Amino acid sequence: MPFVLLYLVVEIVALVALGSVIGFGWTLLVLLAGSVLGLLLARREGLRAAQALTTAMTKGQVAHSELTDGLLVAAGGVLLFVPGLVTDVAGLLLLLPPTRALVRRRLVRAAEERAPGLRTARIRAEGPVVDGVVVDHPPRRDEGHLVIEGTVVPREAR
Repeated sequence: MPFVLLYLVVEIVALVALGSVIGFGWTLLVLLAGSVLGLLLARREGLRAAQALTTAMTKGQVAHSELTDGLLVAAGGVLLFVPGLVTDVAGLLLLLPPTRALVRRRLVRAAEERAPGLRTARIRAEGPVVDGVVVDHPPRRDEGHLVIEGTVVPREAR
């Protein structure tokens, strides 16, 4: 409940401040123009994110940034539907690719900081995803050295 009250106070202060600077009519026009522009951007960026996700999946690549972009575009669209000047600005910022990339990097960094005990790694390779099987039995040891059983495949055969 305190968050809703804080949101209302921030939105009212922002609207009153903008209205006192540019006038009531222009403030309404800014809100309307921001919503229309935001909806057009949300549609365009949503289609781009969906196409990028489809392309990555058909190529067998890990689509982590494409998924994150899709979620951030959806969040930006939701923010545009919430009435208010501050939420419109936040939604528009999430729809712009440069600011969305900054938010994506910050989200990844925050997730890595929140789970310090877990082994986390950023996936940076754009190569194919290789299916594998995890074997639960302990590894065999010969003369104190770890022995890994497997087959070596030359690069030419890959």
